[in-house]
Amino acid sequence: MLMQVITTLKAAFQGWNLSWSGLIRNAQGEWWFVAQITLIVAVIVSPAWPLPLKTTPTSIHQTLVLAGGLILLMGLGFAATAFMALGENLSPLPDPKPGIQIVRQGPYRWCRHPMYLAVLACAFGVLLMRQSPLQVILLICLGLVLRGKAQREERCLVASHPEYAATMGQTPAIAAVIPGLNWRLPDGPSNEG
Repeated sequence: MLMQVITTLKAAFQGWNLSWSGLIRNAQGEWWFVAQITLIVAVIVSPAWPLPLKTTPTSIHQTLVLAGGLILLMGLGFAATAFMALGENLSPLPDPKPGIQIVRQGPYRWCRHPMYLAVLACAFGVLLMRQSPLQVILLICLGLVLRGKAQREERCLVASHPEYAATMGQTPAIAAVIPGLNWRLPDGPSNEG
């Protein structure tokens, strides 16, 4: 099991083709990646601002903190599961690595972008723990960035793997029940709901 994890890690972190010129030109969607990382760091390091209202009863506050911690841990576990399923196909950029295979096992059976769902779950857990309006704003911005990144990724996937369009028609994008995070057809009518 440990050797499988090490092998998956080595393969996943190769072939990303990151470069300064690519970043400047946004050649592979690097700006989406920079925006995503910036928002994730902001979620992690930003304090509760403005400070949470002291009108919340202590028991409710503590329950929200505990629930947030559990959601954060579940999000991290889901991210690890999605990471292992994606394996060598992993790329931080929305433009897929050359020669990738479409992954449909593991959490990819339930949604097309489980890593993004895991990131949003972690951010929601932090929101509950900090109970801050700033965290609400960061979560919404992160959702918008991940949606844009995923849509660029899917345009590239459909171009290189036309059969991926069928997956888009059958499997929710990021979260089936959250408006704006479930689209089915590339550049076509929205089937959100």
